[in-house]
Amino acid sequence: MSDVLLEVNNLKKYFPIRSGVFQQTVGHVKAVDGISFKLKRGETIGLVGESGCGKSTVGRSIVRLHDITEGTIRFKGTDVHALPRNKLRKLRPKMQLVFQDPYSSLNPRIRIGEAIGEAVMDHGICRKSEVRERVREVLNICGLASYHIDRYPHEFSGGQRQRIGIARALILNPDFIVLDEPVSALDVSIQAQIINLLSDLQEIQDLTYLFISHDLSVVEHICTKVAVMYLGSMAEMASRDELFKNPLHPYTQALLSAIPIPDPTLRRERIVLQGDIPSPANPPFGCKFHTRCPQAIDKCKEVVPDFRHVGGDHYVACHIV
Repeated sequence: MSDVLLEVNNLKKYFPIRSGVFQQTVGHVKAVDGISFKLKRGETIGLVGESGCGKSTVGRSIVRLHDITEGTIRFKGTDVHALPRNKLRKLRPKMQLVFQDPYSSLNPRIRIGEAIGEAVMDHGICRKSEVRERVREVLNICGLASYHIDRYPHEFSGGQRQRIGIARALILNPDFIVLDEPVSALDVSIQAQIINLLSDLQEIQDLTYLFISHDLSVVEHICTKVAVMYLGSMAEMASRDELFKNPLHPYTQALLSAIPIPDPTLRRERIVLQGDIPSPANPPFGCKFHTRCPQAIDKCKEVVPDFRHVGGDHYVACHIV
């Protein structure tokens, strides 16, 4: 049996641009423009890049919160976007999503116990009489007390709300969780607690994560593989150690140069990119990064680079490599 849990092939997601009285489509925002990767069971792949590069769209497309424009997403060999609604409903408990903003993802009018337990009831995973006890168990696993079950979302801190979001995903006993910037809104000390919790849960329950983030220092701590996106396309992908040790794409090099060094006696040459990020509605021809790349050559302006294998688990889309 293959150990590949998730396979994304040539994923594209375009959002229409509408204008005029009749709201005719006059163009498309190419949020995700043909990316591919595989994720093995028990792995954590970090999806990184600047805001607006399409990271969250990839995560939402995988769990079918967005319909895709082109490509395939296979979970345990099943094409997620080809499933009818009744079969997709049976698959949903195995694919969960933890949102970036824990407060806006919770209904302020219902208690935490109901928010966490409603999915269990909806999918018929356990009897109604067992739901409350199951909610208490998952709260304890996620570092919350049993008495929190009757509190409302506004009574919790940001870190506690994120634990609630994790508990809501975990209670369905998933195999795969999309973590959409789960620590970006938290203090550094709370970030460490949530990262450690996710690592412990992965080891105990054999979970597989897609970890979406713009913080490379966090990605380095939790991920086994890192994929770098730029303007909807994949720039580079490699194992964590290989990517941080030997970044090949100029964009990856620029991102890594921005990571703060905790030792004030050490210095790293900072690569500052010039210009603004192009619009995904009108991306540059050729390599999308050539308008900001300090190493660009004429070929970069004319030919789209292939996302090619350069050894080991290392892939890069760049003409100069």
